[in-house]
Amino acid sequence: MAREDEIYSMEEGGAGRGAPNSPEVYAQVCSSKAAVTTAQKFIAEVIGTYFVIFAGCGSVAVNKIYGSVTFPGICVTWGLIVMVMIYTVGHISGAHFNPAVTITLTLFRRFPLWQLPLYIVAQLMGSILASATLAGTLNVTEKDFFGTVPVGSNGQSLLIEIIITFLLMFVISGATTDKRAIGELGGVAVGMTILLNVLVAGPVSGASMNPARSIGPAIVKHEYTGIWVYVVGPIIGAILGAFAYNLIRFTEKPLKEIARSGSFFRGDDRDDVLRG
Repeated sequence: MAREDEIYSMEEGGAGRGAPNSPEVYAQVCSSKAAVTTAQKFIAEVIGTYFVIFAGCGSVAVNKIYGSVTFPGICVTWGLIVMVMIYTVGHISGAHFNPAVTITLTLFRRFPLWQLPLYIVAQLMGSILASATLAGTLNVTEKDFFGTVPVGSNGQSLLIEIIITFLLMFVISGATTDKRAIGELGGVAVGMTILLNVLVAGPVSGASMNPARSIGPAIVKHEYTGIWVYVVGPIIGAILGAFAYNLIRFTEKPLKEIARSGSFFRGDDRDDVLRG
């Protein structure tokens, strides 16, 4: 505790073992466990988001330019890259890769508020870097834009984005934040949800579900048509999805009273499945 007080005092410019601006003070502060952990999370989110956007948006660009990926291939690519990166850095940063997810987890007190800006900056940075990489390595013309633009009306795309992000956050809440779930399968569940959402909603709205996924390509290619849809829609959908899962997360009633008919959960050994 004394050590933490000393570091806090140094961070605030107070007296320590050395002068406030001495190399010794900065070395002690930067080597603290909290600082290193935060830096690792930031880097993990940048790298994770980078490769999610690089592979996902890259499949879109390559398919438009060369026609070799196909739409089902794009869907599979999005699902696989999200799943792979969850298992790669999920134990370091939580593998958000999505400002809507981070904001929602913060609102429901499952993520510290002070880290929220850091994560959003990391996610946007990763998306912009990946988009710049694609734009610089592929011959991306205006018709080959790999971002998201509403195919129909803005209202139609907004509704679609809310629905599919609702499903995504509902799955994330159930598969990764509930201790009763099989945690090892969380990455598979989230990745497959992304795949299904892109398959269904991709032709309509581009199936963003992620403000960073849309903002990065928009900034790099200067294409902002309907960009607000991909910021507002995913955030609303994610909040509603988490709220819906929290309604059913805990109950003191036995399962047989909740689902008296039509349920395959029958039997006394499953009565306590939904108990908190």
